Amino acid sequence: MKPLCILLAALAFPAGAQDVRFSSDVNVVSLLATVRDRDGAMVKNLTRDDFRLEEDGRRQTIRYFSQESDLPLVIALLVDTSRSMQPVFQPERAATNRFLEQMLRPDRDLAAVVHFDVRVGVLQGFTSSRDELAAALARLRIPRLPSTLLYDAVRQSSETLMRGRTGRKAFILLSDGMDVRSRTSLATAIEYAQRADTMVYTVLFAHHHGRGGRGFNLAIGPSPTRGPKVMARLARETGGGFFEVTAGNPIEAIYAQIEEELRHQYSIGYTPERPAGNGKYRKLKLTTLRKGLEVRTRDGYYPR
Repeated sequence: MKPLCILLAALAFPAGAQDVRFSSDVNVVSLLATVRDRDGAMVKNLTRDDFRLEEDGRRQTIRYFSQESDLPLVIALLVDTSRSMQPVFQPERAATNRFLEQMLRPDRDLAAVVHFDVRVGVLQGFTSSRDELAAALARLRIPRLPSTLLYDAVRQSSETLMRGRTGRKAFILLSDGMDVRSRTSLATAIEYAQRADTMVYTVLFAHHHGRGGRGFNLAIGPSPTRGPKVMARLARETGGGFFEVTAGNPIEAIYAQIEEELRHQYSIGYTPERPAGNGKYRKLKLTTLRKGLEVRTRDGYYPR
């Protein structure tokens, strides 16, 4: 959904893309889109003519379209290591390690590992080494002091890790969605992710207690809906996806869904009719002419 980088066409689009006739000095807005049907299955057979794109309510001409993007993946794992995550910490770490082993192409993709609790720290910068990533995950620890700098983690990772990189950039945020003591607001964190052209895939962990498999959700904080709302907004406004870990939807299944999305996205590009101007946020709306389909992409960008 959100941030859309304005990239040089020569850098934004892979070889073989349809109708690429841009000169190297033309700015192009590029976005990635995922389409699902009513049953939640991914739709992979759409063409450029199936989409309608608007910027601030004005129809735009899609000049670039590719059914599958083979751009390198640039993924940063943002792992909540605050005390509230203690019940799910070990299975979360094991599933994440398996996901990286399966997802990353050593010759093309990069991943980094960031933890946040009383502070935000990069345990492993971008690497294609599965051994280095596994070692970073093994170093994850939960501190004694309570604090969860979730918004700070999104902002700092956007600015220091993602900004300036190219490819399909995504955060995978593992958390209960409860921020404690960040200096950054939720809106500011989202803006930084948008400006870094980075999708946020949020994985919400609810806390279950009980015996005999009959558990219940334990509300965290003053509002039991606050965490889910935060995680859903982060995903919605950056073009990522929101997932909740439940008994029927374990983290392994969620990782499989995220992998499928990242491997099967539509790449769309256009040249805005209006000049960059004052750099204010521009709203985007991407829809499909086929009924019964849901399109998910960024909902805007900041001109550069």
